[in-house]
Amino acid sequence: MDKKTTAGHASALITIMIWGTTFISTKILLADFTPIEILFFRFLLGLLVLIVIYPKRLKIKDKKQELTFAAAGLCGICLYYLLENIALTYTMASNVGVIISVAPFFTAILSSVFLKTEDKMKARFFVGFVVAMIGIYLISFNGKDLELNPVGDILAIVAAFVWTIYSLLTRKINGYGYHTIGATRRIFTYGILFMLPFLFVFDFSLDMQRFVKPEYTLNLIYLGLGASALCFVTWNYAIGVLGAIKTSVYIYIVPVITVVTSVIVLKEEITWIAAIGIGLTLIGLFLSESNLLFKKRRIY
Repeated sequence: MDKKTTAGHASALITIMIWGTTFISTKILLADFTPIEILFFRFLLGLLVLIVIYPKRLKIKDKKQELTFAAAGLCGICLYYLLENIALTYTMASNVGVIISVAPFFTAILSSVFLKTEDKMKARFFVGFVVAMIGIYLISFNGKDLELNPVGDILAIVAAFVWTIYSLLTRKINGYGYHTIGATRRIFTYGILFMLPFLFVFDFSLDMQRFVKPEYTLNLIYLGLGASALCFVTWNYAIGVLGAIKTSVYIYIVPVITVVTSVIVLKEEITWIAAIGIGLTLIGLFLSESNLLFKKRRIY
């Protein structure tokens, strides 16, 4: 494994470790902020940070590339989070967590159809997917019965599919050869523009007095700088280096990070069911990744 590939895996892992902890910040902010407010403020802050870091204007070569950036902003920044948040109002968070984790499966299917450069999937990838999903189920429900809600669960499936489209669009954008931060900044810009109409539909307020509380300000900074500005750059970089499939597989360990964070921050206990789930999820991740990392050598 060369240095660039190692950097790609490190970037994906760092991204997932941060995304797996954002639930704590979001939970704190939901006390006085609506989901759309958290979404808008975090990405606006993330965009401002990216502008400061990379102020150079990105010159797009043609209109087709511009449309790709716009589609990525619509899917990855606007629609994915809106669908996920709306799904949470209809169904349990555990349902959404499990369903969103099917994104790597969607990515593998669509990549094999639309991205000829991606590695072909073998049986080990799908075995890893099944094992990881069983583990994620055990982590999320922890012995409780599955409660289905058609509206919320379907919205979560659509959200996972939308994230897959975003991953494929990002793979395409990386092929244009633009600076990663500059490209991510442009995606953010389109995402926020597409988000503006929804501010009038949902309960959005510009009440700035809420930012007086340090816990709100610090958590928004964490979401804006860490989970948005940094993570989308590292995620997009990982997709550019590893491909959409290899990078998406790391989504499996989001529930693992969430559980570990709950133990450290919220002092929650890990049950034996959750522990088995963590083990199965990691095994599933290894199986899916090993299919992509270790290829059989041909003997001539």
